[in-house]
Amino acid sequence: MSSRGIQSMAAPAVAIIFLAGMSFIFGWLLDKQRNPNQSVLTQISSDGGTSVVLQRNRRGHYLASGAINGSLVEFFLDTGATDVVIPGHIGEQLGLQKGAVMTAQTANGVIQVYQTWLDSVSLGEITLHNVAASINPAMHGQQILLGMSFLRHLELVQRDGQLKIRVPKA
Repeated sequence: MSSRGIQSMAAPAVAIIFLAGMSFIFGWLLDKQRNPNQSVLTQISSDGGTSVVLQRNRRGHYLASGAINGSLVEFFLDTGATDVVIPGHIGEQLGLQKGAVMTAQTANGVIQVYQTWLDSVSLGEITLHNVAASINPAMHGQQILLGMSFLRHLELVQRDGQLKIRVPKA
C-alpha cells in the first residue's frame, strides 16, 4: 500500500480518536457542573468538630456523592423531604427491606411509599446510624433525596454558593 493510501486511512482514525477524547472531556466537565461534590471536602476544626463543605451546582442545587450502608450513592439535598427518600430500583440494589406502607405528599400528589431504616448514611466524613428512610417505587433516576431524617441532626450554613454542614457540639 502506498504512503498516500496509509495517510488517507489515518486521517479518519485520528479524527475519531480526537472526537472520542473531546466527548469524554466534555462529558466529564458537564458531570462536574451537575455534581461538583463528587469528592466531598471534609474539614476538621481545631475543636475536633467535623464538617463538610458542598458547592452549589449551576442550577442552584446541592448534589453530593455519599454512601448508604457502605454503598456509593448520589444525594440531592432536600430540606423539604421529611426522610431520606430512595427510588425503588435503588432500594432493590441496596438490598433494603420494605417496611410498612405509608402515604407521602409530593409535588406530584399523594403516593404510597415503604418505610425502611438505614444502618448508616455517610456524607464525607459525617456518618449517622439508624436513619429513617422511605422507598419510593414511583421515583426514577439515580439520585437519593437526602432529607431531614438525616439533616436535622446537623447544622447547615449556606453562604456564597457553598453549604457547610457540621456535626453540632454535644
